Amino acid sequence: MKTRVMAAGDLHCGSAVGLTPPEWQYAIVGEPYHDKFARIQSQMWDWFEEKVAKYYPIDRLILNGDAIDGKGPKTGGTEQITTDRIMQGSMVERIVKDTIKPQDVAMTFGTAFHTGCEEDMETPIAKALGGTIESHLERTINGVRIDARHYVGGSSIPYNRHAAVSKEDLWRLIWADRTGKEKPHIVLRSHVHYYGFSGNEFSTAFTLPCLQGLGNKFGSRICSGTVSIGFLIIDCEDGEYSWKAEILPLADQISAWKAW
Repeated sequence: MKTRVMAAGDLHCGSAVGLTPPEWQYAIVGEPYHDKFARIQSQMWDWFEEKVAKYYPIDRLILNGDAIDGKGPKTGGTEQITTDRIMQGSMVERIVKDTIKPQDVAMTFGTAFHTGCEEDMETPIAKALGGTIESHLERTINGVRIDARHYVGGSSIPYNRHAAVSKEDLWRLIWADRTGKEKPHIVLRSHVHYYGFSGNEFSTAFTLPCLQGLGNKFGSRICSGTVSIGFLIIDCEDGEYSWKAEILPLADQISAWKAW
C-alpha cells in the first residue's frame, strides 16, 4: 500500500511574508506598504490550502526546520506579525492540524537565529503536534529510506545550486560505508529557499522549496537568485518512490507584491 509523505520546510510562521493562516493575516486598511503584505499573506494561504487538498490523505509530514520566524532581532521585529514565538507556534499547529492533517509528524530543528539560540522553540511545537523532533532525521517509510536535516549550503551561481545537496548525498554514502548502515534513497535539505534535486540510480537528493514569500529585507536587499515557494509530495510503495513538487509561480507573487 502506498504511503504519502509531505515534505516541507521554512514556513517562517510569524514573518509578515511567512505562511499565515487567515486568523493572523493583516487586513486591508488602505495603507499601501501594509496592504501589500496582506495580499501576499492571503495569496500564499489560498494557494497552499488548495494545493495541499489535492493530496489528501497525507500519511506522514516531514517538517524540515524553521517552522517559526522568531523574534527578528536584526530588524527590531519590524518584519514580524508577532515576535511571540509561542503564538508563532500556534500558527504552525493550526497549519498542520487543520490544513495538512497528517497521521504522523516528524520535525527537524531549524536555524537557531529563528527558532531559539538558548532554547529550541520548535520542541514544544513537535510535542503539541504529537510528533518527534531531531537534529538529523532518519526514517524508513514503506521500504524507502529518507534522510532529512534542515541546513545545507547554498550558492548564488545558478549552475552550482545542486552542488551542496550532491555533496550531502555523497557524505551519506561515505557514512553508510564506514558505519555499515544502509544508504538513504532520499536526502532532504532545506534552508536555502530554492527547490532542486540531483540523483542517480541509487538515490535522489533534494533542496526543498520554502513557504516564506517574497519581500523580507534580507532577501530583497542582500540575496541574489530566485526562490521557490512550495512543498514536495513523495509517494512510497514497496521500496519504490515517486515525487511531485508544488511550486507557486513567482510571477503570481510579484503581481501581488507590485500591486501596491
